Amino acid sequence: MIDLYFWTTDNGYKARHGMEESGLDYAVKPVSIPDREQFSPEFLKLNPAHKIPVIVDPDGPGGEPLTLSESGAILKYTAEKAGNGQYPDDPARRVLVDRWLFYGSAQFTTLAQQYGFFWIRNPETVEQAKAHYRNVLTEMFGLLDQRLADSEYLAGDFSVADISVYADTHIYGDDKWIGLGDFPNLKRWHDAIEARPAARRAWGPYE
Repeated sequence: MIDLYFWTTDNGYKARHGMEESGLDYAVKPVSIPDREQFSPEFLKLNPAHKIPVIVDPDGPGGEPLTLSESGAILKYTAEKAGNGQYPDDPARRVLVDRWLFYGSAQFTTLAQQYGFFWIRNPETVEQAKAHYRNVLTEMFGLLDQRLADSEYLAGDFSVADISVYADTHIYGDDKWIGLGDFPNLKRWHDAIEARPAARRAWGPYE
């Protein structure tokens, strides 16, 4: 049984979605960010960088326990362990999956979180920053839309690359933020993933 240390953030949902797609047995261990539980001594032992998600797998490589943070690394690890093809064995496909997995983890989410900070969480209104990050995220939605005009999913078949991008698209593709009305290919892709049973479970209630 893998323990998933989770909260309702974009990266938290990525890891939970990956776990649901993997079919591996796991248990959600909530880490309340509003209550600053990520700074508790117990959690800092798992991730000194005080970030969720984290997984703890008692049966890691070689049968040894594994503690792993970073949503992209978690997606890759769980898909490889499950052998579900969402992180492929074929080197050519793997390179393409890596391209979009790293884009989603390192660039897309990082900048989307800045949009979220200035538009939602910042108690002060900084119009220049709001305009900047709206333009940045809109441009990135456009890039994804262009890619998805030529491919059903980001790396051909559904993969962890799609999971790495889906969370922030789902959050900020809401009409009260950027919306998806101007990005028909991105909307088609989003709606296909939203309909997946694993995605519905991942974004549903937890105990």
